[in-house]
Amino acid sequence: MTEENRAKVYALLRSAFPGSEYEAGLIQKFHENGRPVYEWVCIHTNKVIAYIAFSNAYDGNDVCGLHLAPMAVAPEFQKQGVGSELLRFALRQETIKNQPLFVLGEPGYYKRFGFEPCSLPICPFDKNNSHFLSMRNNTATHFIVGYEPEFKTAAKPPSPKGKKRR
Repeated sequence: MTEENRAKVYALLRSAFPGSEYEAGLIQKFHENGRPVYEWVCIHTNKVIAYIAFSNAYDGNDVCGLHLAPMAVAPEFQKQGVGSELLRFALRQETIKNQPLFVLGEPGYYKRFGFEPCSLPICPFDKNNSHFLSMRNNTATHFIVGYEPEFKTAAKPPSPKGKKRR
């Protein structure tokens, strides 16, 4: 993603998650702090209409995969397949396609793309891992999956019971 699109992404995240500064604040802090983040945008008539990001997932200090978060589509483009296409595109990218992936989101939505319910590792933001899914996850050890520190400092952690993450 280019530097010039950053402000457009923050605006998109605010419009896609009304009443929440969390998602925009998270990505802005990633950028400000130079965190490794894999991110893509969908642009229509010079407007960012969809966005997806992946950041490192940790087992202690070791990277054990990637977290998909956030993913957003501009309200006027929702329910038209834009988010699904962007997710399919991201899942084909070299930096993503062989990594274990984790997402805290709506199971009914993410299962369509190959994500499965995840019992290990444990998600610190989701009691009972009921909305925590993974792909290519071979974890057999019990640990609490780690997130970049910005997930805690951006604002209050996301609630898995809130708005659908799409």
